[in-house]
Amino acid sequence: MLACCCQDDYSGLDYMAATFHRWLQEPGRLVFIAKMNSRVVALESALLVDGGHTVVFQGFRVAPDLRGSGIAGGLQEHVTNYIRRHYPEVSVVRRSRGDQPSAESLAKYRLIAKEVGPRRQTLGSTFTLQHKDLAFRCLILTQPQAETLILSNHVVYDLLPGKTIINNWEPLKPMEANLEVLRRRGLTWIVDHEVDPSVVSLSTPPYAVPYRHDALHFNINIFGHSLISVCTVFLAQLEALLPSLRGYLIVYTHVDPQIWPGLRQFCQNKANVSFFKAYCEDVVLESDLRCTSAL
Repeated sequence: MLACCCQDDYSGLDYMAATFHRWLQEPGRLVFIAKMNSRVVALESALLVDGGHTVVFQGFRVAPDLRGSGIAGGLQEHVTNYIRRHYPEVSVVRRSRGDQPSAESLAKYRLIAKEVGPRRQTLGSTFTLQHKDLAFRCLILTQPQAETLILSNHVVYDLLPGKTIINNWEPLKPMEANLEVLRRRGLTWIVDHEVDPSVVSLSTPPYAVPYRHDALHFNINIFGHSLISVCTVFLAQLEALLPSLRGYLIVYTHVDPQIWPGLRQFCQNKANVSFFKAYCEDVVLESDLRCTSAL
């Protein structure tokens, strides 16, 4: 089933091998594959969210030797038509991208949120955290605490980009109906203050990636506009995770674009990490299902 994936996709950090079989069992998720001569040549996934009124497209893949052949557009059209026929209550399509959308795409989709995704790497066997005292101020939330906080007016209106919860490229509206999706992700939630925090963060569990034999990858999304608080919570997330890990650790950290220059300098000077790849802009796009077409 993963023959349509390439080991070099996403710079060797493709998550598909770690998530494909879980996706097949996930409630509310549809997985579509395209075959040619009994060979799997493309894949697309659709996750029903927002109480069944929105579909999030994720995981689109085409076999390397067939990219540019029209298979992509054909599969995306099939998936969109399937959703229209079988899920008439769905009215909105949402997707994330890691590049700057073209003017043509922006004419079809609404830009609802933007983050910067700087990429960092560390060697777990030698990693040390400086300024650990900063992390001690932070609080790891229980799941009920996190769910109450992420739906609060303060977090929704003051911290979330575009009033959207973004977990590892997965954009969700802050509503009760989406809490079960977040529960299934096994996230670590950390804030700088228990009441009215200036920063809220979530981190995924680490998973193996093809980059090298001992590589583990995880994602941290940090919501907030205070540089010192973002740096503090970033350290706290690493402090919570790293003691239990060994190997070559690669983390994607997603933040407000205005925070990135300061966080980059902090990481270079204080956090003892090295940079895996230059940052990119993560954008969340949305459109009405009736007028959706392939990007």
